[in-house]
Amino acid sequence: MIKYRCKKCGYIYDPEVGESPFIKPGIAFEDLPDDWLCPRYWVGKEMFEKM
Repeated sequence: MIKYRCKKCGYIYDPEVGESPFIKPGIAFEDLPDDWLCPRYWVGKEMFEKM
């Protein structure tokens, strides 16, 4: 699965890990809710880039 990096802080969303405890492993970035935010800087999905 493809990982995505926050352009503001460098946080990496890894779908194989998820985002405990809210997003379970196996959820692709594209399938995250539209209102999902970076857990560090609270920016939207548009601030993420494919790695």
